[in-house]
Amino acid sequence: MLTTQRSVSGSSQSPRSPSSQPYLSVSVTDPVKLGNGVQAYISYRVITKTNFPEYQGPEKIVIRRYSDFVWLRDRLFEKYKGVFIPPLPEKSAVEKFRFSAEFIEMRRQALDVFVNRIASHHELQQSEDLRTFLQADEETMERLRFHETGIFKKKPADLMQIFKDVQSKVSDVVLGKEKPVEESNPEYEKLKHYIFELENHLAEAQKHAYRLVKRHRELGQSLSDFGKAAKLLGACEGDALGKAFTELGAKSEALSIRLQKEAHQLLMNFEEPLKDYVRAVQSIKATIAERANAFRQQCELAETIKLKEINLEKLMLTRSDRVGEAEHEYKGLKAEGEEASRRFETMVRLMNEEIVRFQEQKTTDMGIAFHEFAKGQARLANSIADAWRSLLPKLETCSSA
Repeated sequence: MLTTQRSVSGSSQSPRSPSSQPYLSVSVTDPVKLGNGVQAYISYRVITKTNFPEYQGPEKIVIRRYSDFVWLRDRLFEKYKGVFIPPLPEKSAVEKFRFSAEFIEMRRQALDVFVNRIASHHELQQSEDLRTFLQADEETMERLRFHETGIFKKKPADLMQIFKDVQSKVSDVVLGKEKPVEESNPEYEKLKHYIFELENHLAEAQKHAYRLVKRHRELGQSLSDFGKAAKLLGACEGDALGKAFTELGAKSEALSIRLQKEAHQLLMNFEEPLKDYVRAVQSIKATIAERANAFRQQCELAETIKLKEINLEKLMLTRSDRVGEAEHEYKGLKAEGEEASRRFETMVRLMNEEIVRFQEQKTTDMGIAFHEFAKGQARLANSIADAWRSLLPKLETCSSA
């Protein structure tokens, strides 16, 4: 849960007195499995507390499923061009993982982060679609999901494919495989280079974080197996040696539990935040693709307007009876071109603001993640050292006997 205040900067703080200043607090809780087989899904309780006047009341509790979060993400992406829309966690297609306790908790945590990033964003928090998502009953949400047109009528799997296609298209542009009309803007080129480099480095870090989690779990399992074997060995022996083996087995099993807990903490507090930022960068790439499309549309319209202007001048020189029709068409296209230019300029301004906000938030989030990682590793190393150290006197006594 995150409590957010409405401000120009879009920062998130817990208000000292909720009644004295605007606040919006959202939490995603209580995941529950509903249905069976391929129709099974997880529902979540979404709790909103706010004093924003446009909301129905100070507190609202609704039930939402993953596809409702997808609906919100897609609506915002369509309406807020130039804004970096927070990413959603992936939808697991592997049946045995979809409903595991660990996956469900990771999904719940990621959805909580997603909706609170929206609620803390100074523009997105004003979205009518966010208010609908946080307040509408389940029947209304279902109706909205199934009665949208265009991209919103796509299934989540189709949307992911569209997103991947957008990523591929942007990659082709950046790598020079495709040669469309592009901005010759040094700052824009710098932004694209930074985002693609950042994605590569974050993905590499996340891959190794996954390996660290796996290593902790494997070591924990090995210590558990070794502990059982040592205790059985101790049962075969008598006196001091048997007792030493039994204590060695018990320490190994205790350390196994400690390693498994640390592996879970490493997954939730280190690997998942890294994975979340990989998704965030992919979302930014989708916005870059939208900007490239907006620039191309602006250029194409400008070219068409020039041709129409030349044609209009020719018709006026020849006193053609088609002058009126051509003039009307030219004015319409010119207005459309001006609107396209305004849209593009707004997108550029918003992206410039967004990248600053993104970098500031990334610095904070990554600082927390790496601090938690280092603290956890230090804690684990101390636990392991203390456990083995406590056994040394007894083992030394046996070895010198």
